[in-house]
Amino acid sequence: MAPMDLSELKNRVSQAVDQMKDELVSISLDIHRNPELAFNEYKAAGWLSGFMEKQGFKVSRNVAGMETDFAAEFQSGEGGPTIAILGEYDALPEVGHACGHNIIGTSAVGAGAALKKALEGSGVNAKVLVLGTPAEEGGGGKVFMVDRGIFRDVDAALMVHPTSGKTRIGGRSTATHSFLFDYHGKPAHAAGSPTEGVNALDAANIFFHAVACLRQHVPDDIRMHGIITKGGDAVN
Repeated sequence: MAPMDLSELKNRVSQAVDQMKDELVSISLDIHRNPELAFNEYKAAGWLSGFMEKQGFKVSRNVAGMETDFAAEFQSGEGGPTIAILGEYDALPEVGHACGHNIIGTSAVGAGAALKKALEGSGVNAKVLVLGTPAEEGGGGKVFMVDRGIFRDVDAALMVHPTSGKTRIGGRSTATHSFLFDYHGKPAHAAGSPTEGVNALDAANIFFHAVACLRQHVPDDIRMHGIITKGGDAVN
């Protein structure tokens, strides 16, 4: 059987997306209404992986040691490239899905399901691998998946990210390196014996100021952010 031409495959994908549109929008809104933080995206992972099972994918959970990760596979024919489509679905503390991960996760499963429908009976050999990647917001879920070899046989990895700008293909990504610093002081009564104290918060503030001064001397693509997770218990 001769492989189907590209234009027909694209038409099949578009038709499949239109058919699933209402269900996909519903899943996206459910995830948006139920924001879950890194490594705790139980509802989102369940909705997305359940959708994949319903679409006929072979779904495996906890493939990289995270309770909320999953891998959904579909093989068309024998051999061919392995195309991974990545879905994120964790939220940010306090602000929920401000980065649109509800859209990213739902778009991934929708794209995978649509591609499966397009490949069926097309004569095109390929594996579709939809990966649920938890903890994008600082947890590094994809790093765990790389370490477990999930991407070892992948030929191309794709994902989408919503933005307020115009639609574009490609672009650069920024890698992150996280550091945790502990400052230890010595408590003392601020009025009665201030000379006996060592103020750890002052030291942390000096560090923050030093980093701020460094920003003018780094390349344009460098970003440095930080928070103080605990700055003491009482001012005195």
